[in-house]
Amino acid sequence: MKKLSFLDQYLTVWIFLAMALGIGLGYFLPHWVDFLALFQVGDLNLLIAIGLIAMMFPPLAKVSYESLPKAFSNIRLITFSLVVNWLIAPVLMFALALLFLADYPEYMAGLILIGLARCIAMVLVWNDLAAGNKELAAGLVALNSLFQVFTYSFLAWLFITFLPPLLGYEGMAVSISIKEVAKNVVIYLGLPFLGGYLFRKFWIQAKGSEYYYKQVIPKISPITLVALLFTIVLMFSYKGQMIVEIPFDVLRIALPLAIYFVLTFFISFFVAKRLGAPYAENMAVSFTATGNNFELAIAVAIGLFGISSGQAFAGVVGPLIEVPVLIGLVAIARWLKKRYY
Repeated sequence: MKKLSFLDQYLTVWIFLAMALGIGLGYFLPHWVDFLALFQVGDLNLLIAIGLIAMMFPPLAKVSYESLPKAFSNIRLITFSLVVNWLIAPVLMFALALLFLADYPEYMAGLILIGLARCIAMVLVWNDLAAGNKELAAGLVALNSLFQVFTYSFLAWLFITFLPPLLGYEGMAVSISIKEVAKNVVIYLGLPFLGGYLFRKFWIQAKGSEYYYKQVIPKISPITLVALLFTIVLMFSYKGQMIVEIPFDVLRIALPLAIYFVLTFFISFFVAKRLGAPYAENMAVSFTATGNNFELAIAVAIGLFGISSGQAFAGVVGPLIEVPVLIGLVAIARWLKKRYY
């Protein structure tokens, strides 16, 4: 396994500093959110979109696209990945939301929206840091995206409108179009996928594979972490004031989220290990299952319930917890490799 660079080694420090800076901007500069609103187009913030696309570009530029068919050769592993993403993880988040936030129905719904939004962005960063299989991760992300386009609306209705009243909880009417989900997938996955593919193809044709991986990739790799920190600052500054003013609400949302991330990762890891997955493939499956598409969850929450809603606030708390917890899981993954591989 490759040795972590200086940036990677202290990534947790940089992330917490970025979180603190974002919260500080949102709390101490009252006009900061007004400034960010200048870049708002509908429910899309152009600055955040640029940050997320830039963050995903280097991992996708490293993918050997011609190896994708081979990455999908383990049918049992692919089937398990789909089961954990579209059955186990959503049900787990639903159960945790009911257990911890039943008296806060807005937060409960926001948490459920996060659980239903399967990761199509940051998972590539976590997988890359944990030395996971890039081709398998990219393939699973693409597969989850297709499922997301056609199932997210139905699952949101099922878990937020239909099931809660059957269990004695308050339900909420939701209406999410396939077009809305597809737009999110195109922006946050389609654009960086196309960019990474064309960039890699151009350099390999121009200079060869060895030059590309030894000279070009090391130069573009830091873009991921810089863009990640930039995006964290922006996202946390949006709700900086609320995070400072209602910290206990943040903690109430954070607890089930942290439990969800840890349980999903370990369930995925040990089942994939039992299925005979090598370490790199195990990481691709485990991080794909563990991460969530908070961009979609936040966009949907804002579109359905408004930017000041509890659902939107829960969506923003998602990355607040996901980022440090998954950075910790990257470190745990490296320990698990020594222990089980």
